[in-house]
Amino acid sequence: MSYQVTPFSQTIGGPLTKQRISTLQINLGRRCNLACTHCHVEAGPHRTEELSAEVCEQLLTVIDRFDQVKTVDLTGGAPEMNYGFRPIVEAARAKEKTVIVRSNLTIFFEPGYEALPDYFAQHQLHVVASLPCYLEDNVDAMRGRGVYDESIQAIQRLNALGYGTNPNLQLDLVYNPPIPKDDNFSLTPDQSGLQKDYSDYLNQHFGIVFNHLFTITNLPIGRTKFQLQHRQLLQPYLKFLASHHNQQAVAQVMCRNELSIDYLGNVYDCDFNQMEALSARDVEGVPLTVSHLLAAGSLDVIEQVATRPYCYGCTAGSGSSCGGALL
Repeated sequence: MSYQVTPFSQTIGGPLTKQRISTLQINLGRRCNLACTHCHVEAGPHRTEELSAEVCEQLLTVIDRFDQVKTVDLTGGAPEMNYGFRPIVEAARAKEKTVIVRSNLTIFFEPGYEALPDYFAQHQLHVVASLPCYLEDNVDAMRGRGVYDESIQAIQRLNALGYGTNPNLQLDLVYNPPIPKDDNFSLTPDQSGLQKDYSDYLNQHFGIVFNHLFTITNLPIGRTKFQLQHRQLLQPYLKFLASHHNQQAVAQVMCRNELSIDYLGNVYDCDFNQMEALSARDVEGVPLTVSHLLAAGSLDVIEQVATRPYCYGCTAGSGSSCGGALL
């Protein structure tokens, strides 16, 4: 597709350079108990792709060998449903690395997964949970009927275990804006202000506490891209994001010190490039896999981040990352 916006590298004044890797974000597979309308991974109950035993062993080796990795960030699909979740959690925690699990919360109510909250607490996992609004109608419209009620119950179960109050049990929530239905686009709301709104409402109505709210911009990837194309809004949305580029956010974008790894062992600069099949490459232009990294004995073999116009979604306004606003 020919994007009618200025190339991202041209806007930032040259290639986006990679820094020393400190985070591994691993997509364990596309199996999920939900099929959310905004899911850029296009995960769902009928997807079967997941980590293989061979790639899992390679990842366990990476976690053991490279002390520079401080954070292992597990995503999916529902990461808890996919092969390798528990072995990777336990290997990373044994090396005293921070482990993030990006949970949809409703997984706690699926048969066989009821003990997950206790498992999370036992291993002191940092839970980053999707709750795209604090109001029921908005959440159910994006994620399915009944998801809001289950999400509230799940957070209450985590709170009962100490999440949100115990400093070793971090619970963060994620806000995603609705996918635009017309060209009246807007940036994500101010993160600190929206966090207060979430906190006040959830505490008043449900007694819920949490640590932080992350506001994440919808990038035109996966189902979001499909819906924008269907409404002939893809190009206007890209232009909107580009027009709100904030150069100050560039230094903080998550792709600079992160490797994103898929269930096949392929390596990408970020989760968004992974979904667009835009491989990370070494200095000779070879697409990287986990086996390449192990053979090289280094995680720092990428000089430049592969960029595309959707990268403006990470630098628009206050910036956006898997950890929320950048500025």
